[in-house]
Amino acid sequence: MTPFQPGEEQAVIDLIVPIQRDEFGIAISAADQPDLLAIPTFYQSGQGDFWVAKVADRIVGTISLKDIGQGQGALRKMFVAAPYRGQPHRIAARLLDHLLAQARDRGFREIFLGTTDKFHAAHRFYEKQGFREVTAEALPANFPRMAVDTRFYVRALA
Repeated sequence: MTPFQPGEEQAVIDLIVPIQRDEFGIAISAADQPDLLAIPTFYQSGQGDFWVAKVADRIVGTISLKDIGQGQGALRKMFVAAPYRGQPHRIAARLLDHLLAQARDRGFREIFLGTTDKFHAAHRFYEKQGFREVTAEALPANFPRMAVDTRFYVRALA
């Protein structure tokens, strides 16, 4: 896992948008996600960050930690190219392990995330990783909710 570097925006967009649109049928474009064109200022500020997983210099996975204050963070933009999901690569698990370790080191107490009802495999993955479902009303006021988010999770960090 390496921190996002300026100049990698298009590679990140080329990974994320087709997964959202083509695999899951979400009517969303890069223009609907201005954070993807402002990763350093949106994610890599405060104690937040944005990481990429690469295979042969190609971005095959992303994950970000948005610092939302008060020791809380938002996990966002966790996407992995289909050929690298699950065994033997374990890119998603490795990305999440990296984010959680970094979050602990940076003083985060809780990590929240939002997802859509369509990401069934993601729901199972997050639940296996210690996240528990919460209602939208339980989210911190400063949680950056996306219009497509309908399901929410939290994980406390020890």
